[in-house]
Amino acid sequence: MMEYNGYFGKVEFDDEANIFYGEVINLRDVVTFQGETVTELRNAFRDSIDDYLDFCASRGEEPEKPYSGKFVVRVDPELHKTIFIEAKKTGKSINAWVSDNLSKILQENTQPSH
Repeated sequence: MMEYNGYFGKVEFDDEANIFYGEVINLRDVVTFQGETVTELRNAFRDSIDDYLDFCASRGEEPEKPYSGKFVVRVDPELHKTIFIEAKKTGKSINAWVSDNLSKILQENTQPSH
């Protein structure tokens, strides 16, 4: 995974073509890049992001922000009810309760094992 200015690129290798290629994964627009070496790949990734931002500017459009801080999750109505009750028990909104619990899960799952 590569990161530049908040944009993330997923990279793969094409053994037949002997080339690295990738795509920016946190945009709805399709932004791709490729290179034969890691250095070329990094440069192409950064150039692609810069080109995307320049293209948006030239059209007078705001570039898509990688993350807005909002996402919609659809759950079973019973789970929705349970989340609501658990949030109320702690005196939090559903958003705050879900955010806190997601953060805890991520911390638990990303800590190195001993």
